[in-house]
Amino acid sequence: MLGGDRFVWHDLSEFRHVGPVPETGDTFLANASMKASGYAKATGLWALADDSGLVVDALEGKPGVHSARWAELCGTGKGDADNNRTLLQQLREVPAERRTARFICVLALSDPQGRIALTAQDAVEGRILHEPRGTGGFGYDPLFLIDELGKTTAELLPEEKHRISHRGKALRRLQTLMQRLPLA
Repeated sequence: MLGGDRFVWHDLSEFRHVGPVPETGDTFLANASMKASGYAKATGLWALADDSGLVVDALEGKPGVHSARWAELCGTGKGDADNNRTLLQQLREVPAERRTARFICVLALSDPQGRIALTAQDAVEGRILHEPRGTGGFGYDPLFLIDELGKTTAELLPEEKHRISHRGKALRRLQTLMQRLPLA
């Protein structure tokens, strides 16, 4: 999608000497940029990184950048199932019409020196159900309903999800930007 005919893509698994870059930023952009820059400097190559998460309006934007570690930060467990239970518990008194939320994805592309050359962001709007539905996807997908489709992201086929997801839309946005960038 991002130009396999123009670029050679590598996965971090090919760079066993490169450890994880800490995600200590307060925003998705900060975390995506830290990771892209850190991996670019560590590998000496251009690097693309993302940071994504769930933003719930009734929780003032939380879990946000802490989405993957939400239950752990709240002291209620660890992992997807506990994250979902924690979110449902926090929203237990919130009526359906106030459970609006969005998945956000920010992508950052860094040059080998660690300078951010491009960023792209997109989102998918929805709301949080009172109980999980569907078996696909991961994370908060069983709780995230897309009203227009009448389905949770866990009920979508992979092709459907990619077409409407925050990550799919951000990748398409980045693809357009990359076509204009004279990458060497």
